[in-house]
Amino acid sequence: MHDDSVVGGAYVVVDHGRITEWHGVGLADRERHEPIDSNTIFHWASITKTFTAVAMMQLRDHHRLSLDDHIVDYCPELLAVHADSGSVRDVTLKQLLSHSAGFQNPTWPYKQGLPWEPFEPTRWEQLVAMMPYQQLGFRPGARYSYSNPGFIYLGRVIESLSGDPYALYIVKNIFMPLGMTHSYMNVTPYYLEGHRSNNYTITSGVVTANGRDFDTGITTANSGLNAPLGDMARYVGFLTSSAPTVLARATLDEMWRPVVRIEPGSWPETPAAGSSMGLSFFIFPRGNVTFVGHTGEQAGYRSFLFINPANGKAIVGSLNTTHAENSGATAAGYDALREKAFDYLR
Repeated sequence: MHDDSVVGGAYVVVDHGRITEWHGVGLADRERHEPIDSNTIFHWASITKTFTAVAMMQLRDHHRLSLDDHIVDYCPELLAVHADSGSVRDVTLKQLLSHSAGFQNPTWPYKQGLPWEPFEPTRWEQLVAMMPYQQLGFRPGARYSYSNPGFIYLGRVIESLSGDPYALYIVKNIFMPLGMTHSYMNVTPYYLEGHRSNNYTITSGVVTANGRDFDTGITTANSGLNAPLGDMARYVGFLTSSAPTVLARATLDEMWRPVVRIEPGSWPETPAAGSSMGLSFFIFPRGNVTFVGHTGEQAGYRSFLFINPANGKAIVGSLNTTHAENSGATAAGYDALREKAFDYLR
């Protein structure tokens, strides 16, 4: 963190659901001189996708859906998307969960930093308006390609089948039973604003605060999670439990089985041969040990969650600073952090 000018960050080590280590360094807010502490709330970005996947598997286990269902049955607006190979009609929920449906990676094309640009699209209608000008990149199921919009579409499925807004479904069926009392989706509630970390971007050596809060809008099912480390420890405790409370152990094991291979050079970079994608979880073989997990990056936040299913150990953490340039802090440095985490979890 010192070498890369990271303002603040923290991580916890969890062993069979019990926190065995907690490390916090630096500041949650540089201008207010607020230190990182056990109550600091970080933004977890794409780690949200694992919550969306857990919700989908809950609905599957309650016989509300099949993973072989077609997304156009829930989101018929997607029929406007072009497909030169295969058809949007062929895209299944399983393909969306495994990033093998063929949809594009970025949700929003407006990224020039102009004052009128929203952080993310806030309404479904904005995505629908872009659909006639998009196309599938390949035949559904043919290969891996990371897609943020795919998880927005899964969020629509959750809302359609449950009758609840996405965020409310997650609160009722994941946060509440796991005791994640200080976790929330999207914009920070008033009573937790004091615990929210700011986030920072470094450009040409200059550190700029991005603001403590932002609206993930319609993309909440893709990247809207905010939580302190204590709550995230409860989440990984659930993921590693032999008798999980919100999803059967057999279902979690199913989510950690390879669905599609990740070819070298695919985003995000996975340099070791044999890496693959399960149902929203990345699968990382390292010698005789296979790890699972996910990372996240949004605004200035970078987060990580890695698990060794064989011994029930996990590491989950977040940094509140990102380098704008593709430097060692964003590429090689982050890859090194992941490999150090794997070494620690063996």
